[in-house]
Amino acid sequence: MSGSVAAIHVAKKSLGLDDDTYRAKLQVITGKTSTKEMTEAERQKVLTVLRSDGFQAAPDKPAKGLTGKYAKKLQALWIAGYNLGLVRDRRDTALLAFVKRQTGVDHTRFLHQPEDGRAAIEALKAWLNRDARVSFGSNNGWDWMQRDGAKIAWAQWSILYPGCGLITRWGFDQEAIRLSGREDAQVLSHLVDSDWRRVMNALGARVRRLKKEGGQQCE
Repeated sequence: MSGSVAAIHVAKKSLGLDDDTYRAKLQVITGKTSTKEMTEAERQKVLTVLRSDGFQAAPDKPAKGLTGKYAKKLQALWIAGYNLGLVRDRRDTALLAFVKRQTGVDHTRFLHQPEDGRAAIEALKAWLNRDARVSFGSNNGWDWMQRDGAKIAWAQWSILYPGCGLITRWGFDQEAIRLSGREDAQVLSHLVDSDWRRVMNALGARVRRLKKEGGQQCE
């Protein structure tokens, strides 16, 4: 499998595209429904469109240069902000600029004092709570929402489907399990942190696309 074909398949999964939607998109972009039938130039054209839809090839784990006791937590919250459509620049440099504004410390590796680490983390949480209604510290009576990833995914879903009534929760359960890739999961409480990361990344592409295009999924 060529690098571009592999990247397209990764993008399909990352964006949460089902097979019909995926092939319809390929048809619109190139007139072909299979990457095997495309020229390399056509595959690159597909990747360009998928990137504009929100696909990011970079890994979500902290980069090697981002170290320190609080780096992993700050990185996770920063990527959550990106997937909620709040953070425009997901790079470490942007996160470090945020940390410096909050603490006066130039890099996460210099966050030695607990009060500085907490200040940066709580500032990020407050932003996500204020502008995306992420309910840190509360599971709203649902056992599955004890994980922060679940809280963020639910906030994403609420952005995508505001005011949709009871169908909102039912649809979320089904789609979260599908996007997690956990065929053995029967209920949301079966999902673990790595599963929720896959869900958040897929929904994040939809949230960014929605905010870019404007509007909402239902009235």
